[in-house]
Order: sequence, then structure tokens, then C-alpha cells
Amino acid sequence: MRVSAFIEPCLPSPTDRPPSGPGWVHEIKDDGFRMMVRRDGAGVQLLTRRGHDWTNRFPLIAQAAVALKARSFLLDGEAVACDRDGRPSFDRLRYRRGDGTVFLYAFDLLELNGDDLRGKPLEVRNATLASVLAKAGCGLRLNEHLEHATHHDHPRR
Repeated sequence: MRVSAFIEPCLPSPTDRPPSGPGWVHEIKDDGFRMMVRRDGAGVQLLTRRGHDWTNRFPLIAQAAVALKARSFLLDGEAVACDRDGRPSFDRLRYRRGDGTVFLYAFDLLELNGDDLRGKPLEVRNATLASVLAKAGCGLRLNEHLEHATHHDHPRR
């Protein structure tokens, strides 16, 4: 089943503390732009959460997407730029155009080779995403899930 070219991403919602217990996984939210990366017969597109095409804005992500060994896919992730210390920097990201250092932390795989994966369990999608990104260029990185999170967890440095 073909997945449409644009799927509006689910957005995070604020809470007093993260949910815990079995059945929950957590992802680190970096200070970046939400991005859907689509590759199909027409090529690669990087789409913002509102559907704007930013393919030319982040060439490292686009190049890595072109090089993946898949006929088609739709990745959900976050475009990130890091400061000199390797920490995500939204200010650096916000004003960049054509920045060759911005990469994508991919956290979900919604479609692969024409198959809609949204009905598959998250664990299956995560394993498939890890496999697809195993030999990806530096423009695409896997955003690994944390099985248990507490309010003391800190972002990666």
C-alpha cells in the first residue's frame, strides 16, 4: 500500500513527568527541526512538519537518503546542527541555508519499498529502521529509544 507523499507527524505534548512502566519507550528530543524524509521514484524530499520542502537546505541529509539501499522510504526524524562542543544548537540550525553539517536523527520508519509500516509494532519498525540505517552516511543517524526514563535523564552530549 502506497503511503502518501506527506504525513503530518505526531508532535510531542508537555507533561509534568514522563510516563513510566512496561510498554513505554522514550526518545531524546534534540533541539532541532522535525523532518520527514521521503525517497521514491521522483527522488528525495525533506519535508518540514508543515509540508515545506527543505531538501536544498540540508544537503548532507539528502545525500545520505539518496545513498540508502532501498527503493522507497519515509523516515520521521529531527534535523540537528551541533555547536563546537557537539551539543545540538537550535540557533545554529535556524539560520542556516544549505548547511552541509546538519544531520537527521531518524526515530521512525513509516514506509519501506512501498510497504506501509504504520500498522506494524514499534519494535518491528525500530529494528527495520536500524537495519536500513546500518550503513547510512553521516547525514542519517538512528535515534535510539530508551527503555526506561526518569526525570533525571539528561540529553546525550
